[in-house]
Amino acid sequence: MLCQLSVHNFAIVRFLELDFKSGMTSITGETGAGKSIAIDALGLCLGNRADVNSIRSGSDKAEVSASFSLHKLPMAKRWLEDQDLDHDDECILRRVISNDGRSRAYINGNPVPITQLKALGQLLVSVHGQHAHHAMLKTEHQLTLLDGYANHSSLIESVSQRYHKVKRVEAELKQLKLSQEERKSRQQLLEYQIEELNEFDLKLGEFETIEQEHKRLANSSDLIEKCQQSVALLNEDEANIASLLNHAVAVIGQIETIDPQFRNVSNMLNDALIQVQESSSEVQLYLSNIEQDPEHFNFLEQRLSKSLQLARKHQISPSELASFHQKIRIELEGLSQDVNKLDDVNLQLVDAQTQYYSAAKKLSQSRQRYAKELNKLVTQSINELNMPKGKFQIEITYNAEQMSCVGADQVQFLVTANPGQPMQAIAKVASGGELSRIGLGIQVITAQKVATPTLIFDEVDVGISGPTAAVVGRMLRSLGESTQVFCVTHLPQVAGNGHQHMFVNKEAKKDQTETSMAALNHEQRVQELARLLAGDTITSSSLANARELLHG
Repeated sequence: MLCQLSVHNFAIVRFLELDFKSGMTSITGETGAGKSIAIDALGLCLGNRADVNSIRSGSDKAEVSASFSLHKLPMAKRWLEDQDLDHDDECILRRVISNDGRSRAYINGNPVPITQLKALGQLLVSVHGQHAHHAMLKTEHQLTLLDGYANHSSLIESVSQRYHKVKRVEAELKQLKLSQEERKSRQQLLEYQIEELNEFDLKLGEFETIEQEHKRLANSSDLIEKCQQSVALLNEDEANIASLLNHAVAVIGQIETIDPQFRNVSNMLNDALIQVQESSSEVQLYLSNIEQDPEHFNFLEQRLSKSLQLARKHQISPSELASFHQKIRIELEGLSQDVNKLDDVNLQLVDAQTQYYSAAKKLSQSRQRYAKELNKLVTQSINELNMPKGKFQIEITYNAEQMSCVGADQVQFLVTANPGQPMQAIAKVASGGELSRIGLGIQVITAQKVATPTLIFDEVDVGISGPTAAVVGRMLRSLGESTQVFCVTHLPQVAGNGHQHMFVNKEAKKDQTETSMAALNHEQRVQELARLLAGDTITSSSLANARELLHG
């Protein structure tokens, strides 16, 4: 629950430090005194939008901090633990707004983004504003109220996850269908190219082999002539290299017999002679294998020409032709799989839709069950709020065509204020006062189911007076028995039901206006209730009436 609120230089508040208790706290004050300023300041700590205009005139910054007890708030404690922001059973939120437009937020002394402040704030405080009953006219808000009462967060999360999966699969299917014609054209082109390359059937590395063999055959005559010259020089001419080396080996051998130092020279010449003889043998072997085969040369010529032609056609080098062939064959297989993928994605869509409708139907059935429960409670509430013959009903229509992230239901609040009149949409039949009473009844009932420990009702009793106001006061007091409730009100019948009472006062000091707020004791409460009853002139009768209204 909210334990303390500290406000510095916010709006017309210079300094305010308030301690709060459990139960229902009534907040009253004269018109224009700033009864809602404390709530607006608290809203900053809960992540509301910051405005430099809210900084008190003459100040360079505004600062608001709120202290909460988490003793009975496991969800808030778990959230803080998950964010590494926990601090025992206490939580302090702080917000600082500078006149340069910057805003800083802190949780337990740690700087945090505003999104984190908002996320935590939803677990700590629920605010019901004075215009909430106008929002109730919108069907989407009616659905939110029903789901809040039924605590459908987990069911809605399940529906939302399945809804987004349906949308993802639909987007994938749409993309596949859009590219289907492109794939067909590409597939036909690849099939033609692969058929042509299959017919040619060039293997990896084959072009290099063809190119080398073609070059050899094209120069076969020149190769034969050059090989014959080489053999002659090495081993056949009168002054061939082999005979000259033989002669040199013999001469050096003679020298070696006289001087052994020439042994190394003799060995080197013998090695050279052996290499020359082996080289001659290799050249002769190569020469014997040279064939001038015109038919094979023509085959190579055609294959080489076709390779160059196909390479130019596909704008690649001839040596890349075989790998390109393999590459487009893999691409064609992938396109064929895409056709199968289209069927698979269609099946995935059917499965995703089935899962969605299963979750949406489960949510719808739960809504129907809780709607019946809420119908009785709201009808009972508006009967007590001076609509004795009024009836309330929630109409739920399941429409599978209206798929959304919150289900396939259309919700409408129906009401009849008088006997014999048909149930109609609340916006059509409820007057301003009736709408206020119905809205207040729904807010009080749904608030009892809200997990947040602190509820704020900011002038939700507008348009209500007399005996009806007394009923509203008792409702809020009853709610305060189990939940911390703050109620900003101008009605003495409501204010008198508070477990405690705070008064907001505005006064001018040295050409500046300041708002203050203070807790009232028993006698001060009587005086304030009498003022609300009688205005500025307080009589003994109004004081006696005020004492009758005051509980506790």
